[in-house]
Amino acid sequence: METVTTISAVRERVRAWHRSGARIAFVPTMGNLHAGHVSLIEAARRHGERFVASIFVNPMQFGPNEDFAHYPRTPREDERMLAAAGCDLMFMPEVTEIYPHGSERAARVEVPGLSRILEGEFRPGHFEGVSTVVAKLFHIVEPDVAVFGEKDFQQLVVIRRMVADLCLPVEIVSAPTVRDADGLAMSSRNQYLTAAERRIAPRIYATLQAAAQRLQGGDAEFTSIERGGFKSLEDTGFRPDYFAVRRAADLAPPAAEARALVVLTAARLSRARLIDNVQLTRPGA
Repeated sequence: METVTTISAVRERVRAWHRSGARIAFVPTMGNLHAGHVSLIEAARRHGERFVASIFVNPMQFGPNEDFAHYPRTPREDERMLAAAGCDLMFMPEVTEIYPHGSERAARVEVPGLSRILEGEFRPGHFEGVSTVVAKLFHIVEPDVAVFGEKDFQQLVVIRRMVADLCLPVEIVSAPTVRDADGLAMSSRNQYLTAAERRIAPRIYATLQAAAQRLQGGDAEFTSIERGGFKSLEDTGFRPDYFAVRRAADLAPPAAEARALVVLTAARLSRARLIDNVQLTRPGA
């Protein structure tokens, strides 16, 4: 595996591969890799002959009271993990390479509507930062396919809409959420949990599953399901931001007959803010 830090170096390598007829698969990450990221890498390798990963902690997607400065950075461990997974090229730029005039003054990409609900309501500007950096990375790497995890479900929907609206020639592939044995979705932020909080954390997935079971059983009282899930998390010790039932395709509030749904939540345990979701199809709805 080769590691590069400049836009010109990435373009040189990838364009040479394209000239030889290779299909390029890309996984953008913020580093501090874990088994969930490995699943994205494995999915990428199934969709291309050459595989590129980026490691870039994007300042634009962090709010003023969020953890950009303290976000865990483990570049040497990440490099070893990517190499072991069969990565061909790791792109690890400095902030000034991506935002030469500073992220505050950079041109921005926004997906109206989708960017300001759910996560966007509680993290203003977050998805503007995500869509901007992903658009920049797509223009830099020029991949044929890019892989994103379903754990960040709203991010996946935002990126798919951005790619469609901007007519970008990138196929977006999703990879299922990877979980620990007790159901907790793997996340770099899980390391903020104390031992006691780690024992509580799997309740977030159990609460989502309980809501999904009600929906699959024919319950269309969406507001009641949302309130019940929110209260269940509160009673367990979480401080939930939202617990929502939405259409999977566009995150709009569902009609009673909607079939493809997703239940999403974000909830805090002390320092850790955990997000998760469960997708489902309602039979006969």
